[in-house]
This record gives sequence, C-alpha cells and structure tokens, in this order.
Amino acid sequence: MQRNLHQLAQLPATKNTPLQDVARCLLGSFMVAAGTGHLTFVRQDFQAQVPDFVPMDKDTVVLLSGVVEIGLGLALLFLKGKNRVRMGLGLAAFYVAIFPGNIHQYTHHISAFNLDTDGKRLARLFGQPVLVGVALWSTGAWKSWRKLANK
Repeated sequence: MQRNLHQLAQLPATKNTPLQDVARCLLGSFMVAAGTGHLTFVRQDFQAQVPDFVPMDKDTVVLLSGVVEIGLGLALLFLKGKNRVRMGLGLAAFYVAIFPGNIHQYTHHISAFNLDTDGKRLARLFGQPVLVGVALWSTGAWKSWRKLANK
C-alpha cells in the first residue's frame, strides 16, 4: 500500500487538450459555486443529504464539505502540472466519498436541488460516476495513471 501511495504522488504531468481544459475550468467553476451554496443559500438542502450514520453534526459536515469543494474548485482552476493531476485524483476521491449522500437522498426520497422525483434522484446516481470520469480526464490524471501503470 505504501508503495502505491508513493507512486500516486509521482504521477507525471500530461499535456491537456483544449477540450480537457474547458471541461476542467467548467468543473472547477461548478465546484466553487456548489461549495459556496454549501456555505450559504442551499445549506439546508445539503444538510438533508447527510446520511444519519455520519458521526458528526450535519451542519458541520455541510460547512466542511463546502470549504473542501471551494478549495478543490480553485485548485482545478489554477494549479498546473503534477499538482493538477493530483487534484484530479483528489476530486475523484471526493466524489466517491460523497456518493453515500446521493444514495441517502434517493433511498429516503429527499427533494432538493430540483430533484423532486425518484427518477431524477436515480439519474443523479448515474451522473456521479460521470463526474469522477470528468475529474480524472480533464486534469490528465487518467492518462498519467495509465502511463505509470504501463511502466
């Protein structure tokens, strides 16, 4: 495990295409906006998504995740090279970590963010892996990871 973590820290930077850069900037902007929402105007909606098994106050979870989202979004917008690749991995991991909240919203029929039907909430569940993929692709993390794996 330690060797694998060391390898992840050594992921090389890759040259991104203009389309990847556009996707990365859109994703970064989305993350800053979502994080701002956590801290302000949709705070209660986000609290409703926090599963009951999370051992922290729901408001604290929402505030902390909002700060993390803003940080990840800014990193996507402004970091370059290896750091951008690492942020892509970090954002993908973040999307995986918050997935239980999306499952909670679906299984408990919680209406928030215009997701007011089970069909819309289910569609969101399928959208989460797409966000993971876009985070990895738009930052060059997927390509870097593949290069490392093929050495």
